Amino acid sequence: MPVEFLGIAATNDGSETTARSGAAFDPGYTLRLARAHEDHGWDRVLFAYGSGSPDPATAAAFLAARMERLNILLAHRPNVSYPTFAARSFATLDQISGGRLTVHFITGGNDHEQRREGDTLTKDQRYSRTREYIQIVKKIWTSHEPFDHEGEHYTFHDYVSDVFPVQQPRPGVSFGGSSAAALAAGGAEADIYCLWGEPLAETAQQIEAVRQAAAAAGRREVPRIQVAFRPIIAPTEELAWEKAYRTVGAIRQRRGGDGGFAPENTGSQRLLAIAERGERYDRALWTPTAAATGGAGNSNALVGTPETVAAALLDYYDLGVDIISARGYDLLGDAIDFGRHVIPLVREEVARRDAELAARRAPAAAAG
Repeated sequence: MPVEFLGIAATNDGSETTARSGAAFDPGYTLRLARAHEDHGWDRVLFAYGSGSPDPATAAAFLAARMERLNILLAHRPNVSYPTFAARSFATLDQISGGRLTVHFITGGNDHEQRREGDTLTKDQRYSRTREYIQIVKKIWTSHEPFDHEGEHYTFHDYVSDVFPVQQPRPGVSFGGSSAAALAAGGAEADIYCLWGEPLAETAQQIEAVRQAAAAAGRREVPRIQVAFRPIIAPTEELAWEKAYRTVGAIRQRRGGDGGFAPENTGSQRLLAIAERGERYDRALWTPTAAATGGAGNSNALVGTPETVAAALLDYYDLGVDIISARGYDLLGDAIDFGRHVIPLVREEVARRDAELAARRAPAAAAG
């Protein structure tokens, strides 16, 4: 089973440990970071969404027109545009990129953040809206005849787009969330289901929940599974752990404390609960980075040498994870180091296992 690697398409050099050095959208840095990913074995990069951040779709178009191979995962929140508009925007971007777009639909896990852009729905209502939104976007991407829609959240009539994606039948749909409402929506609609890095036992439970949700929605194929980590690597274990403690110290210094708020979304609550139970899990999972950020997003670290971190990632691969999301704290430098020293180890081992499996299956196929 092939493995893919997702990095970050940041529009400036700021991170949890370092203040940005310039404007929120730095075109030169955005391009350098993307080229570092493309040149060092990454498959795609994520353009994240924030209510006050540079528009990710515009930034993605900027990048897509300048990169030859790197794929794009575009984060989009349904409350910011009508699905008829969004579907043709995505199709246009898929055209610009030559078929390299996947869309990550974000429902939103913080009421305050949602209200900053006028979204007053409850979380369960937002998941209902996201599910309907995805269904509409998929239909617009694949329908060449006008159609009407009268749903709980959207109503329109006689709509057909004049721009279609390069990818057939459509671009991929990515989705995440740990609540029951999230699993129901994503299990029904997602091609890729995104999880934050948790211990192996908890990740296995999450994967099973996604599979059950897909089955409950009547799907024959389950979503692919993506898991996200913050790698902290160094040439020796000792240096890696020294780097890890420096990193969490820098996070706490920038935030002025240890997180200091109770998150509303289930995923962040899970990360904090895991951190409260312990700092280290399995081969390399380390939770103080999550605790220091209040469980904010992708925040659990994998700490160790490239060999240790690669082995830890393969443990997740064995659970059924085939997309690894990784983002360091020095965005540019860590993208290069991870691409040089970790990605090849994981790919080589996956290729070796695939070759062994194919060799074992060959006699049976010949006999059949």
